[in-house]
Amino acid sequence: MSAAPWDSAVARAIELRRALHAEPELTWAEHDTAARVRAALDGLGIAWCACADTGTVATLAPAAGGRHIALRADLDALPIHEQTGLPWRSRREGCMHACGHDGHTATLYAAAAWLAAVEDRLPGPVTLLFQPAEEGGHGAERMISDGALDGVDAVFGWHNWPAIPFGRAVCPDGVVMAGNGTYRLTLRGAGGHASQPELCRDPVLAAAAVVQALQQIVSRRLPAQAATVLSITSIDARSNPTVIPDDAVIEGSFRIADAADRERLGELMTEIATGTAAGYGVACEVELFPRYGPTVNHAEEAACYRGALAAEFGPAVLDGGTRLPIMASEDFSYYLRERPGAFALVGAGDDQACHQVPCHSARYDFNDALIAPMARVYARLAGAPLPDAPVAHPLPDEATTEERQ
Repeated sequence: MSAAPWDSAVARAIELRRALHAEPELTWAEHDTAARVRAALDGLGIAWCACADTGTVATLAPAAGGRHIALRADLDALPIHEQTGLPWRSRREGCMHACGHDGHTATLYAAAAWLAAVEDRLPGPVTLLFQPAEEGGHGAERMISDGALDGVDAVFGWHNWPAIPFGRAVCPDGVVMAGNGTYRLTLRGAGGHASQPELCRDPVLAAAAVVQALQQIVSRRLPAQAATVLSITSIDARSNPTVIPDDAVIEGSFRIADAADRERLGELMTEIATGTAAGYGVACEVELFPRYGPTVNHAEEAACYRGALAAEFGPAVLDGGTRLPIMASEDFSYYLRERPGAFALVGAGDDQACHQVPCHSARYDFNDALIAPMARVYARLAGAPLPDAPVAHPLPDEATTEERQ
C-alpha cells in the first residue's frame, strides 16, 4: 500500500475511534457499535459474519496456506460519567469509553484496511475478531463457543496502558495479567435501638472487624511470592442514626496471578469472615464470583510479538520498569486457554493530561497516536508487507467527526 492510502486509512481509523467514543455502549449492548464496525468493513470490501450477537468476525486470505492467526479488538464501554470535556466526549449520560476499547477497535480497523489492500500477499489467513462484552461479560468465551477460533492457529491482542510511557510495552512469557473475581459477604445480625446495643447483634461492628481481618490474608496467610490483591470496595449497612440495622453487606474484588491460588484464597476468605463475624454473634454468608483467569502468554508467540513491537517502536521498546503481572484482568485469557498466542500492554503515557490518567477514570481518553504503529504491529504479526512511508499524524483535536464528514 502506498503512503497516501495508508495515511487515509489511519485518518479514517481516528475518525472511527472518536465516533465510537462519542456513542459508547455497555457490555452486551453494543448494537450501534457493531453496526459501525460492520459498515466500516463493508466499506473496505471485507465480508464479515456476526458472532456472539454484537461481535463480528472476518477472515482475510482464507485460502492462503500459511499459519492462520487471529487479531482481536474489544467493543464495550463502562458505566462512567465522562469528565474530559473533549469535542468527541460521550453523548450518552453515564456511559464512557474509559478503557480504550474504542481505540483498540479503530486500530484493528486500520490493520484490516491495510491487510485487505495486500490480501493477495498474505502468507496465511488472518481472522479479525471484534469482540463484545470484555468488561466482565465473558465476551471472549461466547465468541469461542460461537466458533470465532475455528481454524485459527494463534491469537494476538493488546491493551493500551497509560502507566507505561509511549513507545514502550510489556509482553512477557507466561502471566501478563492477573485473574480476578468478586465477592459478597452478607452479615446477618439483630438490629434494634441504638441506646440498647446489648440487646442487638451489631452487623456494622462485625463488618468493621471482618474488613480488618480480611486485609491480613495476603500478608499473613499467603506466600509472599504469590501475587495477590484483595480489595474491599463497598460496605452497605444503611440505617439511620438511632437504629442498629439487621444486616450489613461487604463487597469487593480479588486478583490472583496463579489460577491454583483462587480456591485457596476463597477458603481463607470464608474461614476468616465467618469466624470473625461469629465472634460478634453475627452470621456471615460468603458468595464468591469467579470472573477471568490469568492471561498467560505462550513463549513462542510472545517472542514473535516482542519482535514485532521492537521492529515498530525500536529495540528499547520493552519496559523494564513495569512490575508484572499487571493485576488488572482481561478476558483475552479465554483465547489463550484455547490457542497459542500472546497479549501485550502498550504504553499510552505522554505529556497530555488525558493520556496520563489511568484506565477506568472519568478523565481518561485513548491516545490516538497508538493507532498507526499498533496497526503496523498487527500487520507484522500477519507477515504482511509494510507501507512505504511514515504514518499520518492524528487529525486536529478541535475538529469533530461531523465537521470532517
